[in-house]
Amino acid sequence: MSLNDPVDPVLAAEPVLAPELGPELEPELQPVLAAEGMPSHISLFVTGTDTEIGKTLVSCAILHTLVAAGVRACGMKPVAAGAELRDGVLHNEDADMLIAASNVHLPRNITTPYMLRDACAPHIAAARDGVKIEAVPIIAAYTEVAAASDAVVVEGVGGFRVPFSDDFDSAQMAEQLNLPVILVVGLRLGCLSHALLTIEAIVRRDLVLAGWVVNEIDPEMNFADENIAALAARIPAPMLGRIPYLEHATAEEAAKFINLAGLPGWPSRRD
Repeated sequence: MSLNDPVDPVLAAEPVLAPELGPELEPELQPVLAAEGMPSHISLFVTGTDTEIGKTLVSCAILHTLVAAGVRACGMKPVAAGAELRDGVLHNEDADMLIAASNVHLPRNITTPYMLRDACAPHIAAARDGVKIEAVPIIAAYTEVAAASDAVVVEGVGGFRVPFSDDFDSAQMAEQLNLPVILVVGLRLGCLSHALLTIEAIVRRDLVLAGWVVNEIDPEMNFADENIAALAARIPAPMLGRIPYLEHATAEEAAKFINLAGLPGWPSRRD
């Protein structure tokens, strides 16, 4: 099932490794910009090379940029593992950060249809909560979020291939949503293999690799420039930003280091 056609006509092109930009695009694929009087719709899927490498930071930075441009934007984390009960409501730190960065606010059971209590692998947390993570509730929730927003940023969980159940994982979720993918590379030892294997898995599923963002999570990382150059020579998509190590990272600060303006469908600023 593809969700691009009903809600993302701008991004419904045949999958490619990186988006073709400029006037050579067919007229029906040209971005519809807000400046032309019609709201542009863009949806993105943010994944990472591992857990704790900055997917939420990058997702919130993208939302911050969209909101600053006057776009109705909503973040979504379909599966969140690690929640605590506060005032009778389950809260997850990543999901809360996405809510705070958005300007379209929907019920939590829509933006995060699977809020799991234990901070562990989702399939284990789901089993402990007595639920099974399935595609249909996620697809239905995404459709509702997309209908209420001009832009949706969907954050994955962990790396790209995290098990959700015996027959469903995060890569299959990305396939079902069929959104352009942005890969966050946590710059640390081992990231070269992690990044290239993740990209291989993304491309093998005929998903659009829209670009990648480097997040410098290890302030002691040696040969950072050389590692980034090695990735740039091997990744068939543009590097969209390099976030330096930030002691107290915020979405606003991280957004200064990311440029997504070249992506098809990326909205122009509204006055």
